[in-house]
Amino acid sequence: MKKYFPLTKIIFKRLLAFTILGSLLNLFSIPVFAQNALETIQKTKTIKIAIPTDFPPYGFVGVDLQPQGLDVEMAQLIAQRLGVKVELVPVSSPNRVAYLQTKKVDLVISTLGRTVEREKVIDFTHSYAPYYQAVFGPKTSSIKSFNDLAGQTISTTRGSLEDTELTKLAPASAQIKRFEDNSSTVAAYVAGQVQLVATGASVAAAMAQKNPQLASEFKLLIKDSPCFIGVAKGEDALRMKVNEVITAAHKAGDLERLSQKWLSRSTGELPE
Repeated sequence: MKKYFPLTKIIFKRLLAFTILGSLLNLFSIPVFAQNALETIQKTKTIKIAIPTDFPPYGFVGVDLQPQGLDVEMAQLIAQRLGVKVELVPVSSPNRVAYLQTKKVDLVISTLGRTVEREKVIDFTHSYAPYYQAVFGPKTSSIKSFNDLAGQTISTTRGSLEDTELTKLAPASAQIKRFEDNSSTVAAYVAGQVQLVATGASVAAAMAQKNPQLASEFKLLIKDSPCFIGVAKGEDALRMKVNEVITAAHKAGDLERLSQKWLSRSTGELPE
């Protein structure tokens, strides 16, 4: 004997089937849009920029307890040209890229060098300032090549470009002692805990000025590495907009002014 379902049950099942099918079709037809950071910045009228506060003269805390330096002024310049407010977010060398990847900031302006490893996870704008890393030590130290670092102790900042490049160049017997920030890296050298220090030229100059008794000098060039601005992967609209600002600032002499003010040197040829 055949069993008949009430008409309402049949209609309900058919409607349910069509609903599920429609949902699946919509799911596969929805286009995927990348997050547009520039759009958000323009909407909120605020841009979050990571800056250093332990890396003079690029970024440090002044006597008024406010951040200042070349990177800080560059961040302010970009915000001004974009017509938005700037929220400065202090970062260290180890966490600055992570802050960008996790969307805690929109840009990283923190003496960031462009490397193959970093290009795999973030994008870069044109360069905006000169910079180079080197090994520094006392004049009495007879360091002429990276082979001479055998058996030497060298301080550097963990995750920095100096750390990455020095690890490649130094012999296996060199003792590279890594610290979490630049202040600790320099402090270890000043205190005599290490024989040499691998850091940026500007940091070494400030160190030598404060500690003339060390008689420190340039020993080995690790890498000539201009500063670039970091942008999250896929944020091409923001990257191109910042490039426009950098290009205009270069032509107007603003980048040269910042370099002369904070580094006492010309920008030279800045790569794109």
